[in-house]
Amino acid sequence: MARANDAAADVPGPTTGDAQTLREPQGLETRLTSRLFTPIDIAPLVFFRIFFGATMLYHVVSAAKDRWIEFFDVQPDFHLTYPGFGWVHPWPGNGMSVHFAVMGLAAVGIMAGLFYRVSAAVFCLTFTHAFLIEKALHQNHYYLICLISGIMVFVPAHRAGSIDVLRRPQIRSSVAPIVWLWLLRFQLAIPYFYGGLAKLNSDWLHGMPMRLWLDRRTDVPVVGEWLAHDYALLFSSDAGLTYDLLVVPALLSRRTRRMAYIASLVFHVSNHVLWDIGIFPWFMIGATLLFFPPGWVRRLLSMRPVRQPTTLDPAARLTARQRRFTMALGCFLAWQVLFPFRHCLYPGNVNWTEEGHHFAWHMMLREKDVGIRFFVFNPQTGQRGLLKVSDFLNERQLTRMGKDADMVLEFVHYVRDHYREHGRGDLEIHVLALASLNGRKPQLLMDPTLDYAKTDRVWGVQPWIIPLTEPLRKEGWKVPIDQWDQALADRIPAGMKLPAPER
Repeated sequence: MARANDAAADVPGPTTGDAQTLREPQGLETRLTSRLFTPIDIAPLVFFRIFFGATMLYHVVSAAKDRWIEFFDVQPDFHLTYPGFGWVHPWPGNGMSVHFAVMGLAAVGIMAGLFYRVSAAVFCLTFTHAFLIEKALHQNHYYLICLISGIMVFVPAHRAGSIDVLRRPQIRSSVAPIVWLWLLRFQLAIPYFYGGLAKLNSDWLHGMPMRLWLDRRTDVPVVGEWLAHDYALLFSSDAGLTYDLLVVPALLSRRTRRMAYIASLVFHVSNHVLWDIGIFPWFMIGATLLFFPPGWVRRLLSMRPVRQPTTLDPAARLTARQRRFTMALGCFLAWQVLFPFRHCLYPGNVNWTEEGHHFAWHMMLREKDVGIRFFVFNPQTGQRGLLKVSDFLNERQLTRMGKDADMVLEFVHYVRDHYREHGRGDLEIHVLALASLNGRKPQLLMDPTLDYAKTDRVWGVQPWIIPLTEPLRKEGWKVPIDQWDQALADRIPAGMKLPAPER
């Protein structure tokens, strides 16, 4: 019993003394106590701590090796930001290199279980800070890592197989409250389930944008020729939707768990081969092992077997601390469930407007090609001209900015302020943005008549976004972007026709 109580110290369960003084419990409290705080084998939490720390260390080392820090954080003078987080900036000088070094040390601390709580908190803060610096780098798995690293601060995964246990033997335990295992499983399930729900849209069910992507990957060894056939399109679209919606229930069932994991291996390895999505496939392959029974994980780690974890007193009630924890947990879960649906508060197709797109687990749903020009007019001198965007943005920012009207507006404000600071006065800046969503014929994305230098960034609906009216095409739009000015001449307002490409 002593070890069970030690393991539950982070979210304490009732002790023997508590049970003697408690009155008859209410049914709800009994169920909550049983389902949240029953001790279980700690092996899955130890495994995930080691795996998570090792994977994050690999990510940090890769970022440094590929000069990712310098290119994305240090060199740019301007960063596209998330609404409400414009105050998050890179550190000056060599600060970002130090920042990632600290992040790497924190990942080592998590993996080894050395000063675990501090290491997890430092990693969460440093990773989240780096994530919030640049909106153009948004990836759903980076957001997932931010959430999981925050959860890991509280998970008692250092009570076995850690240096902290060697330093402080009194914290050693072979069990932990069951709530932590289920919370991690829940967080891993969210991207799958919401990713599947997001695919229940007309474009995906008609094979777009999967058709466009597969057509570009016919050069892949072995399977490339197969990808050009229609049955490959049907299989890929249907399999992706089915896998996302059903994999978590299948992993939770003892009868289907092994087959579900094999399907996960095939799914994530295929994603790695076909698409460039970083560490996400490998992270999910390892993290999904949390759905296996604790005894199996213990054997995987070659940890000594333990007796069946002690169950709580059936007459147990929630302590005051447990009540506070339960309320906080309920708020967190409610936010996780409801926040991804905020795009329903905005009119139009979210893949077109991108309002509510971020933090909603909308993964690989759109192929958006954009031709964008910024027309600058100085009313004091009468000069007009086209803005050379590459003077202000790096390659990643250039490819991402034009797809999101909010990022376009933030960039315009930066240019406006830049020229104002250099004595150019107040400029008028108009935007011609033509976009093709999932192979549709391009149409205007933003109102070209507005002076965006005088348009304020808003939290709500962006009225300058022009609604999507182009129908989905069976065959995607294939006109090269440098020929759009001729092919779409009737759609471009007078005086804003794109210049002919240089020969």
